[in-house]
Amino acid sequence: MTAHLLTRRLRPAELATVDAVLALAVGGLLGPYAALESPLHGGVHEPLWVSVIVGMALGLPLGVRRRWPITVAVVISSVTTAALITGVIPNYAAAATGLAIGLSLYTVAVSTSTHRSMLCAAGCLALVSVALVLTASDLWSRTGAVVYAAVMIVPAWVIGWLVRERRALAARQGEHLVRQAATEERLRVARELHDVVAHTLSLIVVKAAVANHVAGTDPREAGAALRVIEETGRNALTDVRRVLGALREGTPYTPTPGLDELPALARQAAIGGVDVRLDVRREEPAAAVPESVGLAVFRIVQEAVTNVVKHAAPAACRATVTVTPCEVRIEVTDDGRRPILIGGEGHGLIGMRERVTLHGGEFHAGPRSGGGYAVTANLPYRVPA
Repeated sequence: MTAHLLTRRLRPAELATVDAVLALAVGGLLGPYAALESPLHGGVHEPLWVSVIVGMALGLPLGVRRRWPITVAVVISSVTTAALITGVIPNYAAAATGLAIGLSLYTVAVSTSTHRSMLCAAGCLALVSVALVLTASDLWSRTGAVVYAAVMIVPAWVIGWLVRERRALAARQGEHLVRQAATEERLRVARELHDVVAHTLSLIVVKAAVANHVAGTDPREAGAALRVIEETGRNALTDVRRVLGALREGTPYTPTPGLDELPALARQAAIGGVDVRLDVRREEPAAAVPESVGLAVFRIVQEAVTNVVKHAAPAACRATVTVTPCEVRIEVTDDGRRPILIGGEGHGLIGMRERVTLHGGEFHAGPRSGGGYAVTANLPYRVPA
């Protein structure tokens, strides 16, 4: 619990309390200091209540420095200038006011734009410098007084400006990470929806063509085709709900398909006129494949088989999935003839390549020398200890 209190950011009420305590502490220190320093060196012997008022006028504005930073900085600088000129705080004791001025200008630099904070710091520096120059005895003292005022004011402003820039950089990096995560999530959902829709619609189109062809001559076969369309459509709706439900919490569609669902995928491909011979091998000692890798394997095989249904059916297809202790190897080949596609890779091949790249693997797809088409991929994975 103590570590949590040390690392979390303070609430507005807690910040206000800290500022109030700081204001009282600074005012309480500067008041007695102003009262003691002048009589000690033969300066103005002002009444004690004047010194206390000056000290409070320098310290108390710090309590609202976060709400009105520029106003507080101007007030403290003006009070300092008046106190130095009147001798309530002598020239040589100007360092006593450095804490109040520094805190106010730090807040200005942190909470306001660079242009406004620079103007405010320059104005405060001018006020204090004028007071120190007017109370200095010679040119050397006046030059040293200006340098002294700059040493009091500039470092506080620079530190505040650096903190502001660092916070702005952290905010930009946070926004970039949020945008990147949203983009990756959109791409993931797009890949999932493409794979689900492309696979199921391909099967539905094939069976709808069959039903339309035999509707007048063989009503029983047409009815069987319609039943397949109905079942495939229901499965597609379930998959779409699962993909979209993964974006919400507390949905019943979070389980994702993996290696165990590959046999059902092969049976669905047979509906589209593609005979898929599935071979899943596990080399010992092969551990349980992570869920993300299992989903990628399923989608790659699904897309490869779907492409066979769309472009090469009727054809024979062989899908080999080999699970080793450190990677999953996929090889999907067919012996069908495909039309020449113009325009480069389609979304299916791009999606498969993206899935493999996300896991740091290798992907290849292209015609075979002996005819047909081949898709190969390997997906490395690590088993958590």
